Amino acid sequence: MAVNLKGRNFLTLKDFTPDEIRYLLHLAADLKAKKRAGIRGNTLEGKNIVLLFEKTSTRTRCSFEIAAHDEGGHVTFLDSKSSQVGKKESMADSAKVLGRLFDGIEYRGYDQEVVECLAKNAGVPVWNGLTDIDHPTQALSDILTLTENTKKPLNKCKLVFCGDTRNNVAYCLMYICAKLGMHYAGWGPAELAPAEDVVSYCRTVAKETGAVIEFGESRELLKGADALYTDIWASMGEEDKIPERVKLLTPYRITKEVLDATENPDCIFLHCLPSFHDFETKMAKEQMALGYDIREVTDEVFLSPNSKVFDEAENRMHTIKAVIVATIGSV
Repeated sequence: MAVNLKGRNFLTLKDFTPDEIRYLLHLAADLKAKKRAGIRGNTLEGKNIVLLFEKTSTRTRCSFEIAAHDEGGHVTFLDSKSSQVGKKESMADSAKVLGRLFDGIEYRGYDQEVVECLAKNAGVPVWNGLTDIDHPTQALSDILTLTENTKKPLNKCKLVFCGDTRNNVAYCLMYICAKLGMHYAGWGPAELAPAEDVVSYCRTVAKETGAVIEFGESRELLKGADALYTDIWASMGEEDKIPERVKLLTPYRITKEVLDATENPDCIFLHCLPSFHDFETKMAKEQMALGYDIREVTDEVFLSPNSKVFDEAENRMHTIKAVIVATIGSV
């Protein structure tokens, strides 16, 4: 059956079937090949999109802007300093106005309820660039990167998320692994285990797709992994949490020893970025001076041939382009 995503919102991968997710991955691969061949597209000719950013980003903003430009679209960027969205005007009212001006709306911020409010009121497709509990464009990029680095079908692949298994990136990876029949393992402390409703949802999906969803503190979970994944332990503004999180998460830092524990020489390392893998950032230096090593991965892994983090970062643009083109483009 042909897949048609025209007019659809992209708020969470929970809203998409396995076939629809596979379609987006195939479309992203096709668009990537076209860009690599120097073929400029026009699927977004005459389309205007707006990017609403309550939370800053490098990769998400650049990916949306380049993706639209590559296909002939136009982008308007609005952050909290350059608009009245959510301040002098309610999010619902802003959505109704923006929906009359633009063909698509991207939101990156905090509450999932905000992106859902936009989608309810805009009348045009709304795309989730990140919220506190989900990051669906990231998961597409991650799985596209995995497909490029393995000869296995995805339903034979195992991905292990290491560290805080209850964050937004861990959740979106759980969703996509469950949908695609993959083996997902969360390796981290029990204190940072995922919410029960998230696990219940993924295991219900897994009954239909054949996926495996498991969690724990044992290194046995690393065996057979095709990809190890992690994220930073604390973001800017969370400095007060660093002592506790370093204590909890240091045993789950990805080192060469951890990579070797997969017993798979072809296991790749993935990270949504930015990463604390050395002491060259202001935050890492400041915390080390206080006695806290906040590196979630060592340079020995981050800079190794197994690391595909910069391929993955590039793939944010290709997968985001696929989402835009599929929902408002002429394909």
